[in-house]
Amino acid sequence: MNMPLNTSANISDPIEQARYNMIEQQIRPWNVLDADVLELLAVVHREDFVPPACRSMAFMDIEIPLLGTDAEDAVRLGHSMLQPRIEARILQDVKILPTDRVLEIGAGSGYMAALLAHRAQSVVSLEILPALAEMAQDNLQRAGVTNAHVRVSDGSRDAVPEGPFDVIVLSGSVAEVPKHLLSMLRDGGRLAAIVGQEPVMRFTLVRRTSERFEITSPWDTIAPRLVGFAEPSGFSF
Repeated sequence: MNMPLNTSANISDPIEQARYNMIEQQIRPWNVLDADVLELLAVVHREDFVPPACRSMAFMDIEIPLLGTDAEDAVRLGHSMLQPRIEARILQDVKILPTDRVLEIGAGSGYMAALLAHRAQSVVSLEILPALAEMAQDNLQRAGVTNAHVRVSDGSRDAVPEGPFDVIVLSGSVAEVPKHLLSMLRDGGRLAAIVGQEPVMRFTLVRRTSERFEITSPWDTIAPRLVGFAEPSGFSF
């Protein structure tokens, strides 16, 4: 049985209290029970990856706007951080190994790349918006994360010479699983994406075995669209 990381009675720092509340009241109840993931959420300081004006929002169960846009525009344009519970559940379900080489599509503020980097061998994070790519790389450097690199690139179409990868994580939603990203998976590799249309999207995990792809969709959610990906009408392999 996984016990809480701490007890609120022992927390005097307001930031640490807010972090504790995020983990215990938002994330753990959302079936994130992996002790290593919960510990990592305490180690990687989310407040260091949000814009300074949004620091007070770092632990809230909301999508945090980036680049100075308001919340509604940020979600519409894909300029926002995912909710903490979604980030945590993705990290738990994709089961990163210390030997994994990871590709992330949509760096945002760099927070998810930092979480992935703490568990993986290396992370390449692609971000289509130069201002976000710069923000993410700066945040990673300040946090001392040396095994994650952010590059300005269109993840919906650009080649990624560092591939193939053991894990590919899409930090945002798409209408369908991008086939060109599946081709970048190693045998045994996993791709994690939030797939579908509002009002119902599903977290989708694809595992490659030789030329076969096993698909599971264990939970529903809604997330902002990744920039650049097409909106086809069907979904098939």
